[in-house]
Amino acid sequence: MYRCLLLFVVFACSCSPSNEGAATRTYSSTMNEASTPPSAAVSIYDQSFDLRRIDGTPFSLEGVKGKRLLLVNTASFCGYTPQYKQLQELYSTYRDQGFVILGFPANNFGAQEPHDNATIQEFCSANYGVDFPMMEKISVKGKDIHPLYAWLTSAKLNGVQDAPVKWNFQKFLIDADGHLVGVHGSGVSPLSEEISGFAKG
Repeated sequence: MYRCLLLFVVFACSCSPSNEGAATRTYSSTMNEASTPPSAAVSIYDQSFDLRRIDGTPFSLEGVKGKRLLLVNTASFCGYTPQYKQLQELYSTYRDQGFVILGFPANNFGAQEPHDNATIQEFCSANYGVDFPMMEKISVKGKDIHPLYAWLTSAKLNGVQDAPVKWNFQKFLIDADGHLVGVHGSGVSPLSEEISGFAKG
């Protein structure tokens, strides 16, 4: 009995860090007149990123230029994995109002995304009906960090703030001009007022 309890505690602790229940933000929790990006902010559209959809086809950010974006690193075996359902609900509600979600599977935390792209795609579709754009599996931290996430997490590159990814399902908000305007931790629901308010514009 003790061994089972110990294993449960170890598993629970591996699912998420203790400080991820709260949001981390830039300078505004919701979109309003006070949330204009600082003058040093750099647009994501001034960068050149090699992105591919989860099926291997090229994906250009030019195709979503002028829309509000939510970028999120995902994983299939995380305590936050059920957020896929909330993300899909958010996308379905606001996709026709200039809002797009881009999902980036990553295996950087707790080895909670061990699958290949095809298996991840099937998992998302079968379990959560995901139809927002999912990108191929990448790294969101460390020496092999993808250039897009290097931009998202470095004030020297995005002109706004350092925002290292702390765990799966961290959410980055990009406004219609391509500027980083919000960063929310894993524990913040995609349907929270902060994020849904941004999605509706």
